[in-house]
Amino acid sequence: MHMTDRGLLALVRHEGLVPGPYLDVKNVWTFGIGHTAAAGPPDPARMSRGMPADLDAGIREAFRLFRADIVAYEAEVLRAVKVPLEPHEFDALVSFHYNTGGIAKASLTRHLNAGNRAAAAQGFMGWLRPAAIRTRREAERDLFRDGRYPTGTIPVWAVDRSGRVDFSRPIRRLTEAEAMALLRPASTPEPLPPTTQPSATLSWWQRLMEFFTGKATS
Repeated sequence: MHMTDRGLLALVRHEGLVPGPYLDVKNVWTFGIGHTAAAGPPDPARMSRGMPADLDAGIREAFRLFRADIVAYEAEVLRAVKVPLEPHEFDALVSFHYNTGGIAKASLTRHLNAGNRAAAAQGFMGWLRPAAIRTRREAERDLFRDGRYPTGTIPVWAVDRSGRVDFSRPIRRLTEAEAMALLRPASTPEPLPPTTQPSATLSWWQRLMEFFTGKATS
């Protein structure tokens, strides 16, 4: 099971996009769409500080790492949850886990595995640190419970060389179509079928058969 396109867009929208290494609210070096060293290389703490010289290339790299990172979070949700999920429920759980890393120990997972979806939905609101995360938790809860997806553009934020993000005004806003083109890059075209090779020189027996076949059809 994988996140839907709308689920991926919702998660990217929650995270925002910073095309340079920055310090998150827990003072952890992060890059792009929530990528940290815990997800694997590269380590944002070792990346060049500040904004990239090529903004488009920085945005593409952020999406590339996000596509690679999300696979592990999807797998961890599937391991923790023992009951069948609707696509919107899975999207909400992966978003929650991507932000908290807590799917295996969260009470919402215990409630869900016990068949109590109402308690599981309310369990999202048990993870409210820092307090500013409340809006995201409410959106994840509503997505899990009601299938309600957020909409809108994806902000791209600037960061300085000290790792401080300027949230006063995004430097770019990606449309959903632009974001999807980066989330689902065009697949490599399938190779063309081999060209039919010219027939080899016919043997005397093949020529004899063609002679009699031609006689029979003339």
